[in-house]
Amino acid sequence: MQTGDSQLRALAENIPTLCWLANADGYIVWYNRRWYDYTGTTPDEMEGWGWQSVHHPGELPRVLEHWQASIATGKPFEMVFPIKGRDGTFRSFLTRVEPSFDGETVAAWFGVNTDISDQLKAEGERAAEGATWKAIFDEMREGFFVGEALRDTEGRMHDFTIVQMNRAFEAGTGISIQNAVGRPARTVVPAIDDATMKAYARVVDTGRPVRVEIPAANDRWFEARARGAGPERFAVLFLDITDRKRAERATIESEARFRSLAQSMPNHVWTALPSGQLDWFNERVYAYSGADEGSLDGEGWGVLVHPDDAASARDLWVKALAEGVSYQADLRLRRYDGTYRWHIARAEPIRGDDGEIRMWIGSNTDMEDQKVAEGALAELAATLENRIEERSRELEHRGEQLRQSQKMEAVGQLTGGVAHDFNNLLQVITGNLHMLAKDVAGNERAERRLTNAMAGAVRGAKLASQLLAFSRRQPLEPKVLNIGRFLAGVEDMLRRAIGEAVEIETVISGGLWNTLADPTQVENAVLNLALNGRDAMEGRGKLTVEVGNALLDEDYARAHAEVTPGQYVMLAVTDTGAGMTPEVAAQVFEPFFSTKAEGQGTGLGLSMVHGFVKQSGGHVKIYSEVGHGTTIKLYLPRVDQAEDVLLVADSVPAAGGTETILIAEDDDEVRATVVEMLRELGYRVITAKNADAALNVIESGISVDLLFTDVVMPGSLRSPDLARKARERLPNIAVLFTSGYTQNAIVHGGRLDAGVELLAKPYTRDALARKGRQVLANQDQRGQALTTPDSAKGIPVEPRSGGRLTVLLVEDDVLVRAIASEYLQDLGHVTVEAGSAEDALSALQNAPIDILVTDLGLPGASGADFAVRAREIRPDIGVIFATGSHSAPSLPGEVKGAALLTKPYDREALALAIMTVQGSPSLTQQA
Repeated sequence: MQTGDSQLRALAENIPTLCWLANADGYIVWYNRRWYDYTGTTPDEMEGWGWQSVHHPGELPRVLEHWQASIATGKPFEMVFPIKGRDGTFRSFLTRVEPSFDGETVAAWFGVNTDISDQLKAEGERAAEGATWKAIFDEMREGFFVGEALRDTEGRMHDFTIVQMNRAFEAGTGISIQNAVGRPARTVVPAIDDATMKAYARVVDTGRPVRVEIPAANDRWFEARARGAGPERFAVLFLDITDRKRAERATIESEARFRSLAQSMPNHVWTALPSGQLDWFNERVYAYSGADEGSLDGEGWGVLVHPDDAASARDLWVKALAEGVSYQADLRLRRYDGTYRWHIARAEPIRGDDGEIRMWIGSNTDMEDQKVAEGALAELAATLENRIEERSRELEHRGEQLRQSQKMEAVGQLTGGVAHDFNNLLQVITGNLHMLAKDVAGNERAERRLTNAMAGAVRGAKLASQLLAFSRRQPLEPKVLNIGRFLAGVEDMLRRAIGEAVEIETVISGGLWNTLADPTQVENAVLNLALNGRDAMEGRGKLTVEVGNALLDEDYARAHAEVTPGQYVMLAVTDTGAGMTPEVAAQVFEPFFSTKAEGQGTGLGLSMVHGFVKQSGGHVKIYSEVGHGTTIKLYLPRVDQAEDVLLVADSVPAAGGTETILIAEDDDEVRATVVEMLRELGYRVITAKNADAALNVIESGISVDLLFTDVVMPGSLRSPDLARKARERLPNIAVLFTSGYTQNAIVHGGRLDAGVELLAKPYTRDALARKGRQVLANQDQRGQALTTPDSAKGIPVEPRSGGRLTVLLVEDDVLVRAIASEYLQDLGHVTVEAGSAEDALSALQNAPIDILVTDLGLPGASGADFAVRAREIRPDIGVIFATGSHSAPSLPGEVKGAALLTKPYDREALALAIMTVQGSPSLTQQA
């Protein structure tokens, strides 16, 4: 016997019955001491199958048959057979054998042999005295029968023979004892169902009792209680349960009618057991709550109750259960969308004939609207006077906002018109001054006067820009900024502007968010606020510039109607100056309002800051106290985008060309000035006084390379429509807009429309030259993409060395980028595309780049400066610059071995440039 428990082994050794243990195959491996004492055998004699020597030869075949059947099926084994003792006599033993399982597999068998010779003898004596079991059965009022299993070829019980039946069973079922005993049950009762037969089979196979409810004729029901009655036999006691089944059926029908009615009701309906445990809810409850069916039973309903109402609702329920009285509670129940609505919950106890509570029936009625109305009425009654006053103040405030908005709109219309005419005048002045500079070259006195005149023109242009800024009509070019890093870049300029006598402290919070704003306007705003602070401190004091994250919540927004609640980046400038009275502080953002002496300021600085912030979707707040200084806070909306890379302007020198440019400009003097500037640059120039005239020129068949058109002109045709019609008639034409005031033609939401090129008035000759070449070069490259034949695109051009490369292509023009990418793929290289310096920087940091091909004229950035940053990140990267300039630009000395491509370039020129930067450190130009 294999066991780790010595006490268990000792118990088995000394038990007063014969015990033994066999392996899974029936091979006996251990007998207890009682076995050897009774049989007089030794372990050597009994090992394995030696037990057969002490069994009666006449009974041995039957014993072996049952034992081998149990081994084969894994089922328990029980039977009576004789075993020979040490004195040579046989006594009857009841043998029970149980399998021990390892998972689903029999691991061993444990057998117990109990001596029942004396018991059998007593039963025999009783039978002799006439007290037979049959007589006992016949005296029972309940039906009773004994069956013996009939098995199929696979050993399964499929029927049974009725061995014995009493008179009560015969009377109750109508089955004749004479016709039933000794016959298969299915022959006697053909209607016997498989479920009942399987239940009886479980009793025979397992020895465990079962109960089965069986219908009979005349709507009668019996409960059959079956248990084992020896090997292959079972006894069944039949109890008449017809009255109980009829009562259950009536209850079920009653409950079905109740639940049918409850399901049709518009209210929540539920039931509970006498103990208070909720056990059923109608479909309205599950539809309202979105809970899974059955999940609210028991204590599950508590998840629907608002946490603030749960305790009082449970207390009232416990009280109702304890006292057996009706339940009522006001509570909030959670709806499927997470919102809570008020309900009144009621429940009534249902009692039986004995007065005991049989169940509870409850309902929940939605009373949200009533609660809201009651609350609103109570609030209205309590706060009516305050609300009237608040509403009056709100109307007054909104009226003031409306008047301010109308005033700003009127001023904006005025300043827009003034800026347009003013910038046209400045364009004439600056254009002629630039051209005059060549005529007075070498005349120091004339050059000095010319410089002074240009400075005045620049101041005039700045004033026009301020007029557009405060009226929120300045075309913005926003970038994703980290204001903290941006301020670090302008700190030196700020210190030079306000002087050494003013102490500057910069406070930048950690984890600063990004914002979307025009960098130039942010710089101007900081400078304006700093200069105002310096003047308020009369040149001496402390100026604090602070940047941090801020949340303007709904309460703040309610107090400031123009504010949208949300997350902002806050930029604050604080001075230690004289401060302002509330009356003065309320006017500081008004255009032309100034506290300075006449001639010391335009009164546009703070109004420009205010206009820029409002146009950017932000908010401005001023805090000031006389004698304690002033703080002005700018709130710019947070964005979740990555910070843009800000680089200095393009250093490529101005250059002209020989293309044909059509100028559409209604101002005669501006037109004449621009014509002279373009002709000096080598261009062929055609003029038109308005958009209609320009369209006539295009439709005449004259070849035009660039349309240079003012945005605001008189006539029936708008400039954007002129540009569209021009591209329809001349697909390869380039378009460049110019204006001193764009209105809403090409600017929407304060920003230039996508794909629009704009040169703002007044502009210099160099600015015109650079912008013109950029627009023409990009259009040439787009034309290259449209005209390159497929056969040319497919000609293989092998790189001189290096094989397959990864090339980073940086180009803001989509069509230009597309054809260049196709060239690179035809050459067998892997292309990583970027439309901005920001995207390109990310690619450099995350991909193994071999070659950088970048446009020199990236918008708002310099391709040359970006290449310097690229070399800092990847010192071995090859660099190719693409440009629309016909003259060689000055490139940074840090970018050694770069190649230059002039637009438009073809695939072969690009391939040669790649081979150049692979194999030669010298600068090579591919024209």
